[in-house]
Amino acid sequence: MEATKARLLPLTSGSLYGRGVFTTLAVYGGRPFLWPQHWMRLAEHAARTGVDCRSFDEASTRASLERLIEANEVTEGRARVTIFGGADQGIWQLKGGRRGGELLMITGPARVIAEDGVALTVSPHRLNTLSPLAGIKSVNYLHHVLPWEEARARDFDEAVVLNERGEIVSATMSNLFWVTGGAVHTPALSTGALAGITRARIMALAAELSIPLIEGVYDLSHLGDADEIFITSSGIGVAIVTTFDFHRYTVPVGSIALRLHEAFRQLTLQAT
Repeated sequence: MEATKARLLPLTSGSLYGRGVFTTLAVYGGRPFLWPQHWMRLAEHAARTGVDCRSFDEASTRASLERLIEANEVTEGRARVTIFGGADQGIWQLKGGRRGGELLMITGPARVIAEDGVALTVSPHRLNTLSPLAGIKSVNYLHHVLPWEEARARDFDEAVVLNERGEIVSATMSNLFWVTGGAVHTPALSTGALAGITRARIMALAAELSIPLIEGVYDLSHLGDADEIFITSSGIGVAIVTTFDFHRYTVPVGSIALRLHEAFRQLTLQAT
């Protein structure tokens, strides 16, 4: 149906408290990319936040998503699958309301990255690793949206987010990688970083290409010493950072970031 005609129940834990989880996935060749991994994470995050998703199973949800992708004629783009909490949780409970969660799926075009690469800055907002929502793709997403909007207001594309200990976590809506001395580095999940689906594929591709990759705990000085920086997400794939707080990066000969970018591109072509 048209987005303007979609309706969700107003008195649910999803609408009243923001109890809900989602995943955004890429669409290549008219097919949802890495769907099993996205569903597994969605179900895990639903369990961790108390969202009842027993009414939905992987096979039927995928079939519905594929019908939506076909109906909307999406060949190359993205889709978002959201499960909202139902009317039987929380302080304001709706008597006679349908138990269980609500499912919402939407599609759209792929995010466009400028030809001159990604401009990156440092966000003044911090991520709290003590929050029960740390590392979860919850519909409580303002702690990602507000830092992103702040960076965009300063004419940057993305921003590095630190946690309360001053450790690098990620970009506002992407996982973060950088190359120093021939090795790839990325923040460990203990920093509050999201276990991104594309992040996991890049780590697997690095292993296949015999590229050293280290998950660790880092501060901004490590990023400042980087030879290359790139970000990953389902919406953008792999994007090369060419500016970090006005420091310009050129793509070196034998670029590791470009090797991983091409390896990931080939993976998406195989999916079509």
